Amino acid sequence: MMRAAPGLALAGIGVALSLGAHRALQDLPPLVLCVALGIALANIAHVPQSAAPGLKVAGGPVLKLGVVLLGLDLVFPDILALGFKALLVVVGVVMITFFGTRWAGRKLGLSDDLSLLVATGFSICGVSAIAAANGVIDTDEDEVAFSVALVTLCGTLAIVTLPPLQGVLGLDDEQFGAWVGASVHDVAQVVATSSTAGSVALATAIVVKLTRVMLLAPLIAGIALRHRQTRSERGERPPLVPPFIIAFIGMVVIASIGIVSDRVLVRIDDLRTVVLGMALFALGTRVNVGRMRQLGARPLALGLASWLLIAVVAYAGVRLAWA
Repeated sequence: MMRAAPGLALAGIGVALSLGAHRALQDLPPLVLCVALGIALANIAHVPQSAAPGLKVAGGPVLKLGVVLLGLDLVFPDILALGFKALLVVVGVVMITFFGTRWAGRKLGLSDDLSLLVATGFSICGVSAIAAANGVIDTDEDEVAFSVALVTLCGTLAIVTLPPLQGVLGLDDEQFGAWVGASVHDVAQVVATSSTAGSVALATAIVVKLTRVMLLAPLIAGIALRHRQTRSERGERPPLVPPFIIAFIGMVVIASIGIVSDRVLVRIDDLRTVVLGMALFALGTRVNVGRMRQLGARPLALGLASWLLIAVVAYAGVRLAWA
C-alpha cells in the first residue's frame, strides 16, 4: 500500500485541481478535466516513476469502485414507473445505438476496442460507461482518451443544439425530457439540456437517463463474456461476470430498498466523483498525444455518426411511447 501512496496522492491532487476549476467555471465537467490534466502531465511535464504503482491502482480497483457506487443513483420503482412501452423504447435506443456504432466503426476501419468504447459511451452514460468498459477489456489508453473526448464533445453540443429543436419538432415538455434522457450521454449534460424546458422535462429526463444507466450492467456483462472467450483461448480464466458488475447491481438493490438516507447518498455521490476522477486522471497519464494524432479524423466521424444515430432513434422512440 505504501508503494501506491505517491501515485494515489498525485491522482488526488489532479481531482482537487479539476474540482476547483469546475467550481470556478460550472460548464467545465470535472471528470473530463481529470483526464485532460493527466494527459497534460504525461505529455508536457513528466510522471514520476514513483507514482506508477499508485496510478495503476487508481486505473484498476479504484475505477471499478467508482462504477459500483454509480448503482446507488438507480431505484427500481422510478424505472418501472415509466411503463412497459417506454422501457422497451429505452432498451431499443441503447441496443440500436450500440450495435449501429459498432457496425459504423468496422466500416470506418477503426479498431474493435475503439469502436466498442465509443459505442458503450454513446449508448449508456458517457465517460462512466467508457471507464466501465475499459475495466473489462483493458484497451489502449489513447483510445480511451479519444472516446472520452468524443462523448464529451457531442454531449456538450447537445446542450446548445437540442433545446432550440423542441418547438421545431413539436415536443411538449415531457416528450422533450424523454428525448434528452434517451439521447444525451452524461447525466450532468442531461440535466443541463432538459432544465431549459422546466421541471417536468427535467424530472422525465433524469428517470429515462437513469434507466439507460441501469442497462450498463447487462451490457458490460455481455462485453465481458465476449472477451472471456478470447482470453480463454489464451489459457486465461476470467470470471463469467465481473465482480464489480455484481456489486453494481447490489448497490441498485440497496438504493431501491431505501435503507440509505438522502444525506448519505449525497456524500457518496461526492465520493464517487472523486474516485472516478482519480481513475480517469490515471488513465490520462498513460496517453501519448503523438499516437492519438495517428488515429486521424475517422474516430471523429464515428462519434458524430453515433450522436446523430441516438438522437434520431430516441426521437422516433419518444413519438411512439410518449404520444
